[in-house]
Amino acid sequence: MNILVLGSGGREHAIAWKIAASPKLGKLYVAPGNAGTREIAENVAIKADDFDAVAEFVCKAKIDMVVVGPEDPLVKGIVDYFSAKPEFKELMIIGPDKLSAQLEGSKEFAKMFMQKYGIPTAKYLSITAGNISEGEKFLESVNPPYVLKADGLAAGKGVLILDNLDEAKRELRNMLAGKFGSAGSKVVLEQYLDGIECSVFALTDGNSYVLLPEAKDYKRIGEGNTGLNTGGMGSVSPVPFYDANFARKVEERIVKPTIDGICAEGMNYRGFVFFGLMNVNGDPYVIEYNVRMGDPETESVMLRIKSDLVELLEAAAKRELAGKSVEFDSRSAATVMMVSGGYPEAYEKGKVISGLEKVKSSVCFHAGTAVSGNDVVTSGGRVIAVSSYGNNIFDALETSYSSLKNISFDKCYYRTDLGFDLK
Repeated sequence: MNILVLGSGGREHAIAWKIAASPKLGKLYVAPGNAGTREIAENVAIKADDFDAVAEFVCKAKIDMVVVGPEDPLVKGIVDYFSAKPEFKELMIIGPDKLSAQLEGSKEFAKMFMQKYGIPTAKYLSITAGNISEGEKFLESVNPPYVLKADGLAAGKGVLILDNLDEAKRELRNMLAGKFGSAGSKVVLEQYLDGIECSVFALTDGNSYVLLPEAKDYKRIGEGNTGLNTGGMGSVSPVPFYDANFARKVEERIVKPTIDGICAEGMNYRGFVFFGLMNVNGDPYVIEYNVRMGDPETESVMLRIKSDLVELLEAAAKRELAGKSVEFDSRSAATVMMVSGGYPEAYEKGKVISGLEKVKSSVCFHAGTAVSGNDVVTSGGRVIAVSSYGNNIFDALETSYSSLKNISFDKCYYRTDLGFDLK
């Protein structure tokens, strides 16, 4: 089977890496890909949201399956685009349609869905420029810290958690005035949930589902979870506090009602569901949905899937997931992200990366890399996701940190304390 993976980050490299191990694979393509994906697949110079160009390539390369990595094409309706064309009737496309993608594309939509189907989440209020005063009253009614979320997609940076009420009110106005562009034309205010986060992943065909390994990621740029939010500085799997009792609560209270809701709403959803959860005194609450795999969690999760991923994706696309199961690797996995100096704010690109060939004990998933002449260079804020196995997450982290010492580029940075909160 010929497969096309859409995207250019660490998530897409990790998915392509797992797909490449399948005996069902014919030819693998990644569009647009990066310097790492070219080692296991053929990169295609097409943007993931250029639907016409993607469609042309699907025909030309006789693609059987398209796996959509990032959220943008899904929110923009790539599944609807192909579904509307009779010539693509047999094409398997992994991802939800435009309506379903609003579970990630609109925080308000997701909150209303959770409310409708009784899925535990924080108290909230949606605010536009016309009802700022209501927003200020809501902020005054809850205890700090104050949570403000841009309703739309903001590249993982549209969430503010603030301790000062006056600052929260000021930032509410700034967001509505365009701080996050059109993504912040509506702002969702939430009651803060005090607990520890983890990420849970399911693959669904719209009726049935299978659960993938859980993970925990680290969003803050600084040691000890300080500083600005990022797209993710690393991840570990499994999560120590995710025991059988907590897992049962997650499945019964969150996963099953979500999939039942997707089915009841008649959503055309054949793909991954990401549950961003908060463990509050042993009870799970949903912070957010994503309609694709997370990044950098995917880099750890893919290491822990022993089953044939292509077989599972095919079952999801054909609505044949009922009765399927996923075999997990018993080893732990950990990912540490190397980023560009200055990230998540202004940073330079084009820095030559050295030492990748010296890494033997880890897998280097490329997140923001490109090829320049004979060199691999930086092309993004998050650059290399160094991922490793271990007997436990701390062994896996130790291996990743050891491997990181071989890799360098000008002004590179990574956190050295991942897992500190799980000891």
